[in-house]
Amino acid sequence: MTIRKAAKNDVPALEAALAAVHDGEEAGLSTTGWLRQVYPTIATLTGAIDRDELYVAEEDGAILGFAIVNQTQVDVYAGAPWRWPAPDDEVMVLHTMAVVPAARDRGVGSAFVAFYERCARERGCRYLRLDTNERNAGARRLYKRLGYAEAAVVPCVFNGIPGVRLVLLEKRLDL
Repeated sequence: MTIRKAAKNDVPALEAALAAVHDGEEAGLSTTGWLRQVYPTIATLTGAIDRDELYVAEEDGAILGFAIVNQTQVDVYAGAPWRWPAPDDEVMVLHTMAVVPAARDRGVGSAFVAFYERCARERGCRYLRLDTNERNAGARRLYKRLGYAEAAVVPCVFNGIPGVRLVLLEKRLDL
C-alpha cells in the first residue's frame, strides 16, 4: 500500500470510494455520522485535490481510503480546551479520513495517521489536531491507540450535518 497525493484522474475512483463509504454508513457497517450529498461529497474531495491537500491510500491501482491533510483548523477548534495551546503555523490537521469498507482491518487508518504525522514533522508542526463524530467508536479507539488524547466534545452543526457531537483530539510530536 502506498499513500500519495490525489490527482484529477483519481476522481472516478474517488467517487466509487466515497459511495462505498456512504453505503457502509447507511447499511450500519460504520458510524462516521456522515450524510450522502451533505458531507463529504465529491466536491469536498475535488476541492481538496485543487488545493493539493487530498491524499489516497492505494494498492494495486485500487483506492483503499482518502484523507485531507492541511493546517486549516475548523471553526469549532477555536476556544477548545487544548492541552497544548499552539500557534496556528505549528498545527497540522487531519480531516475527512475514510477507509472503504472492503479495506477495513488492513491497517489503512493507521498508515494514514503515520503519514499525517510524517507530513507534520516535515513541515515543522509539533501539534496535531483532528476530530471525529462522538458516535464513531472505531475511529476513537484507533486514535487513542495511536496516542491521541480527547480534548473536548463539542455539540455543533458540522459541515451541514446537524446535531453532531464532535470529539476534538490532539497529540504533540517530538521534532
